[in-house]
Amino acid sequence: MMADARRKRTGQGDGGEGLFDRELDHLPPEARWREWMHRVEATIFAASEPVGRETLARVVGKSCSIDLLIDDIREELRGRPYDLVSVAGGWKHLTRPAYADAIRAAVGSNQKAVDLTQSDVLVLMCIGYFQPITRGELSSFFGKEISRDLIGRLRGAGLIASGPRSPTPGAPYTYVTTKAFLLEFGLDTLRDLPDFEAFEDAGLLSKDKLLAGDIMPDLSGAENEDVSLNGDE
Repeated sequence: MMADARRKRTGQGDGGEGLFDRELDHLPPEARWREWMHRVEATIFAASEPVGRETLARVVGKSCSIDLLIDDIREELRGRPYDLVSVAGGWKHLTRPAYADAIRAAVGSNQKAVDLTQSDVLVLMCIGYFQPITRGELSSFFGKEISRDLIGRLRGAGLIASGPRSPTPGAPYTYVTTKAFLLEFGLDTLRDLPDFEAFEDAGLLSKDKLLAGDIMPDLSGAENEDVSLNGDE
């Protein structure tokens, strides 16, 4: 009987299709929790993309709290040069910003920076807040035509994608932000975008001007000034 239980825990027998032992009932509570922490951290470490809650639940017991595990792992990482960060709907290992210069000096940057003009950033911000939105609606908001080239740059950078067709005449495509947008700006969900009022208080955006179609600032002399975005940290 004990041998059968051991085979079931390790996946042996039954043609190699035995259940993965998530519950770990054979371990004392402290050792069980430690093993779950190791499994979660190893899974996140090995993944190239943020790992979501459903994925992590596959390697821990049914009664285990993923949030509490993450809290304990992050506590152990306190003072380390990297952390577990909640981003794009999951968790990812990221080095701390304080070590960005040291990393670049040692190995350079393996991730291509996204160079955007200030106009690009403003349009991207508007898509983030009001998606799904058409190019025509963006042009109305900004009081000037938003070119296909600008939309193409944002699409090429992977920051936006085509959304559902608009119900307006001609059924134009709408545009929405992507998971890469969340990663680039270090956001977990779109709810983490700064409050609209914060931009108003900073004088960067006006709801009244937006509704009046007069939002685009004078970018003369700054139109070609690039804003480099890099998600290395």
